[in-house]
Amino acid sequence: MGSPGSSIMASASRIGLSEPISTGGPTQFDVIKTRELEKFLADAGLFESQEEAIRREEVLGRLDRIVKIWVKNVSRAKGFNEQLVQEANAKIFTFGSYRLGVHGPDADIDTLCVGPRHATRDEDFFGELHRMLSEMPEIQELHPVPDAHVPVMRFKFNGVSIDLLYANVALWVIPEDLDISQESILQNVDEQTVRSLNGCRVTDQILRLVPNIQSFRTTLRCMRFWAKQRGVYSNVTGFLGGINWALLVARICQLYPNALPSMLVSRFFRVYNMWRWPNPVLLCPIQEGFLGLPAWDPRKNFRDRQHLMPIITPAYPCMNSSYNVSTSTLRVMAEEFQRGNQICETMETNGASWMTLFEPFPFFKAYKNYLQVDISAENDDDLRKWKGWVESRLRLLTLKIERDTKGVLQCHPHPREFSDKSIPFHYCYFMGLRRKQGAIAQEGEQFDIRLTVEEFKHSVCIYNSLKTGMWIHVCHKGRKNIPHFVFPGGVLPLQPVKVAGESRSVPKPKGPNSLNADGVVNGKKRKRDEVNTGVTSKELLCMEVVNSDAGLLREARAGEQYEADVDDTLNNIRHAENPSCHSQEAEVFVRNQPVGSSSPETRSSPSSIEGEKLIIEQFSGPLISHHGLEVLDDLEDDVGLSNQVQHFGGGTKVNPVQSSTSKQVTAEAATPAAGKGINPCSEVLPEGELGGA
Repeated sequence: MGSPGSSIMASASRIGLSEPISTGGPTQFDVIKTRELEKFLADAGLFESQEEAIRREEVLGRLDRIVKIWVKNVSRAKGFNEQLVQEANAKIFTFGSYRLGVHGPDADIDTLCVGPRHATRDEDFFGELHRMLSEMPEIQELHPVPDAHVPVMRFKFNGVSIDLLYANVALWVIPEDLDISQESILQNVDEQTVRSLNGCRVTDQILRLVPNIQSFRTTLRCMRFWAKQRGVYSNVTGFLGGINWALLVARICQLYPNALPSMLVSRFFRVYNMWRWPNPVLLCPIQEGFLGLPAWDPRKNFRDRQHLMPIITPAYPCMNSSYNVSTSTLRVMAEEFQRGNQICETMETNGASWMTLFEPFPFFKAYKNYLQVDISAENDDDLRKWKGWVESRLRLLTLKIERDTKGVLQCHPHPREFSDKSIPFHYCYFMGLRRKQGAIAQEGEQFDIRLTVEEFKHSVCIYNSLKTGMWIHVCHKGRKNIPHFVFPGGVLPLQPVKVAGESRSVPKPKGPNSLNADGVVNGKKRKRDEVNTGVTSKELLCMEVVNSDAGLLREARAGEQYEADVDDTLNNIRHAENPSCHSQEAEVFVRNQPVGSSSPETRSSPSSIEGEKLIIEQFSGPLISHHGLEVLDDLEDDVGLSNQVQHFGGGTKVNPVQSSTSKQVTAEAATPAAGKGINPCSEVLPEGELGGA
């Protein structure tokens, strides 16, 4: 049996929302570059072995048998007669990277258990099924999360990581051939069930809407790896997660239905480098549906108008899958799309290798100033729960800093946690800080964000399951004071040494302010030392950004970083912000602009490239308006805040603008940590040990 969508002819005039940009087939160059790309991905260890694939299938089969036994036990316990008990059924579905066919070794499997209406989520799924799993020796690290936005049970089954969701649909008996893609499956169910079902429904719809599944899978595997290498793969911190990247890649496959993965990767960067956000990415028209469930529509919904990078799911009810994106994280991704586009254009002209595209982003060299967020707990179980809660709140720190500095101070959150092995039950997170490009700074001007950070800490500390020993501490770090445990092997990497004759991987900017190979500007050696950050141990969070972040590092070639002065930064780094917007809310959706197919042989021609760029501009749609950062409280509601925290303010100033909040927050909880005399949610360690630069 063919995969979903395999019957769709690539030569079809229209796949999804609009006409393709090009229906041209691959050239010999594309064939060669695709083979190189596939080899690169294989050498990077992104494919699982046949033995691993068989083990996953066995685990899924065993899990399916377990839930069938579970639902019969539940039915019997509820007094059903033996015939109904025997007819009782539950079924396991997969979604996410495993269902899409792009998972790698050791990746978890997103699974959904669909059960009958009488098998409840709280009592039966998180109760009886949890008890059954906890008694099985092959189940390890069982961790239920019933209060999540999408309730989930996480565990390892014979070493395979499983995320198990539950949906009890309005059926007394679950047939083995149940089709959850039908809209009727959403009738008479609660919101948690709708969210749980839509993971599978969206995944299957993506596979139906791409013209060539194999090309889609290779391209998506490539883009997921690229996003992780460049530090922009994380939905929880405000970047994009797996479903977001899948939707973006699927749209490129629709626009170039006959292209091989090498060309699809190149066009991915070309299209999204030019995309006029916040215009939405859509695989198909938004469906109204007959159930009346709310769908994404900025013409009707105020919150939808605030979304900065809408990527809309194709299954009813169509929703924005990327509402976590902030101004700062959009800026980071826009710069990464630009870099990827430059590299791909270079590859097409001089045949550079794929390795250049996947160079890891040098996060701890890229900024002068960082925030370090440390958390700790008293045992592993508390730390796991505390870690999950804090991670769900970290994006609010970015939003609060953007709000209180009117967007002048931009944040770049690192998408993963770090751990100092010498400190038990401890994790830390980092956020790069820089002044918005083009913002005029006065010498010695400071951002005092201490009250903003205190407000964030209080919003974290309203955690319903807060226990003694759960601490959080936020401090400033200069680049030179980044702890060594964040680097591989705990060793600070040496500065890269230029190899004679080594070619540049990215076209180097030309002009009076460009850098030469030795870091010289206009014939003068650039000063490499750190400038004074203006931060004392008593004022850890008073950020001084001098001369529009003169310490910003730019990538002149892979693996080599240069400090750029103000003019170089302003002239050569593209802004991530949208240009001035005009309000055309009625023209939100992408226009269906028919275009003629272009021959693949002409794609390297400058005239054809320019023509293609004009078409891409039309596909990205008219620029639509949004209203900035006034919805922070609404966002806090979205992630589960039941009790709003009073804001800091009073007479304390926030430079260069005053805080938009006005009420003083009460003191932190006074209950001391057992035996330590330290408040919960206070410093992990004394300031002197994890203090500022």
